[in-house]
Amino acid sequence: MTKNFSRLARHAALALTLACAAGSSFAQELTKLKFTLDWRFEGPAAPFLLAKAKGYFAAEGLDVTIDTGAGSAGAVTRVATGAYEMAFADFNALVEYDANNPGSKIQAVYMVYNYTPAAVVLLKKSGVTKPADVLGKTLAAPVFDAGRKAFPAFAKSNKFDPAGVKWQTVDPAIRETLLAKGEVDGITGFSFTSVLNMEARGVKESDLTVMLFNDFGVELYGNAIIASPKLIAEKPKAVEGFLRAFNKALKETIANPDEAATYVKKQDALVDLTLETRRLKMALKEVVVTPEAKANGLGSVTDERMQRSIAETAAAYNLKTVPSGKELFNAAFLPAKADRLVK
Repeated sequence: MTKNFSRLARHAALALTLACAAGSSFAQELTKLKFTLDWRFEGPAAPFLLAKAKGYFAAEGLDVTIDTGAGSAGAVTRVATGAYEMAFADFNALVEYDANNPGSKIQAVYMVYNYTPAAVVLLKKSGVTKPADVLGKTLAAPVFDAGRKAFPAFAKSNKFDPAGVKWQTVDPAIRETLLAKGEVDGITGFSFTSVLNMEARGVKESDLTVMLFNDFGVELYGNAIIASPKLIAEKPKAVEGFLRAFNKALKETIANPDEAATYVKKQDALVDLTLETRRLKMALKEVVVTPEAKANGLGSVTDERMQRSIAETAAAYNLKTVPSGKELFNAAFLPAKADRLVK
């Protein structure tokens, strides 16, 4: 009896040792990925944070680090330098980077924002009711603001000369403050950022005129997940796994944004959960769950619109070359269309 017990004990100890070794081996085999957002931990970051917190990335064999950013141009540069393997960035910033650095081979692999969230935001008392009414007005924005850079495309689509608008260059932190005080006529920025920032400064949404670029003829795509050429070439399965995990998390976010937003709060205890939940819902409604995304699936693009979008960006940004959509967007890593469809 004693011998049998001793033998069983040794077998149990051996099994436990092997299990621990296997667990340790599994942990070591996770592929580390550094991912950068374009901005702070806010509502739209929810699906990325949810995917990490719920173990969706880990289930795909990935150990993903998610960092905040300081703008899309910076996020693209982080990937270009190799500091990060992947990023969430304005697709138009990638177009600009590639035009200025031909052959960068950085590619967008999942189009999260089917349209740019860029908008012109004004106080209703300004009397502006249509795009051309901004002529003679003063708009404020940072020089790197996506809306300011794409403003010539907005003007072209609405048949007025963009030179007829005066610009005041400001820091992002005071843009909405200047408008709230009436020191400028309007601003450009992402709709779900500027509108909520205005509310935080005591201005109701009902007192604002918000002209989303995509409501006025602009076809620009918005933020996408981008990947470095090194990651794409050397670890394509990691790219596929990242997108599967993110796509699963994005669909959950769409189905239950209130629950998804809590992961932003868990990441940064200082955020206003109510505010960020509203920001997330605005982003989903305005630029994620669009008719095109419903028809073709989340994350995808159409070749025809993609090339028109890039041409719009090239003209608005005054780029010397017009990059190819087939070079800048790689759909090969997308999950199956059936897994990307939403109602």
